[in-house]
Amino acid sequence: MVALPTRKLEAWRYTDLRPLSAITFGAPPAVSATPELPDLPFPRFVFLNGTLNTALSTGFKHATPFAPVEGKGRQPMALINAEHATSGINVEIPAGHDAGELLLVSAASGAAPFVFHPRHRVKLGQGATFTLIELDQGEGIYWQNAVLEIEVAEGAKFQHFRLQEESVEAFNTTTIHADIAGNASYEHFTLTLGSKISRTEIEANLLGQNALAHLNAAQLLGGTQHGDFTTIIRHKAPNCPSRQTVKSVLAGRARGVFQGKIEVDQIAQKTDGYQMSQALLLSPDAEMDIKPELQIFADDVKCSHGATIGALDEEQVFYLRSRGIPEADARQILIRAFLEEALEPVTHDASKALFEEVLESWWSKQ
Repeated sequence: MVALPTRKLEAWRYTDLRPLSAITFGAPPAVSATPELPDLPFPRFVFLNGTLNTALSTGFKHATPFAPVEGKGRQPMALINAEHATSGINVEIPAGHDAGELLLVSAASGAAPFVFHPRHRVKLGQGATFTLIELDQGEGIYWQNAVLEIEVAEGAKFQHFRLQEESVEAFNTTTIHADIAGNASYEHFTLTLGSKISRTEIEANLLGQNALAHLNAAQLLGGTQHGDFTTIIRHKAPNCPSRQTVKSVLAGRARGVFQGKIEVDQIAQKTDGYQMSQALLLSPDAEMDIKPELQIFADDVKCSHGATIGALDEEQVFYLRSRGIPEADARQILIRAFLEEALEPVTHDASKALFEEVLESWWSKQ
């Protein structure tokens, strides 16, 4: 049995899973109540406590139910998932086909702590296009340990948008492995608002010339929440760009983590890799940990990283107050501007509208 990672592992230095290991999790209970689902006109698969609910799901001809297969990821949480996974979907988009959008919903609730390990796979054929919108929501104490394996063939385009707004008593660990072929693209955005402890770990491999990866995220956390966004982008071919932008807004005693690593193989000349992390701390007790890494073995590359951490700019607050705006309203305006900037990487209109609605709801609770 694979053990939970500890902070002795460098990749887990900033995320302590002892609160998770202290809980005894049982099997998922049956769900009697129907969860509230977003009004989006797309085919959908709805999983309740990790089990596919066919009554709430609608047809998507390119998907089949879960089939156990040997996983690619070697990360600790992916290995734990491989031991226990019993549900998920396999999506295969034929070459040259525009498959539109698919909504993947995971809703969880139960009186006693429980755990489930969904495992999904998405494969795009040559020149195919596809958009996946994931929504994670829930109530109570539970642990969702999900894995998503992605293959994007030559010239294909995959957009992947995730909204994680689970119970603040829950735990979410998500591992994503993406292989991206030449002239193909993988565009990713995660918005994290929920969970007591959450970690999204993405491993993206750029395998052919002109492959592209955008791995972006926003974390909006309060109380004692902990959010971790960790990425590894491996440039294994020439002329491949990658972009990573992570914005965090932290209130109360919340803690955010961004670990972004860019690896450039010797063959990967003309690499263009960039990462940026910006954090806005709304409380003196909030904390942001940033760990950028560049590992470069090629000599003709352009790689850079940057980071900013700070409170609201008091000069900007003063400027707005000098225009007759009350101080509370001035701070609200500046925070909302920062949040709106966080959504700039989202290019899909329906997903962006959904995220904006959630941001408005989050702000009203602060």
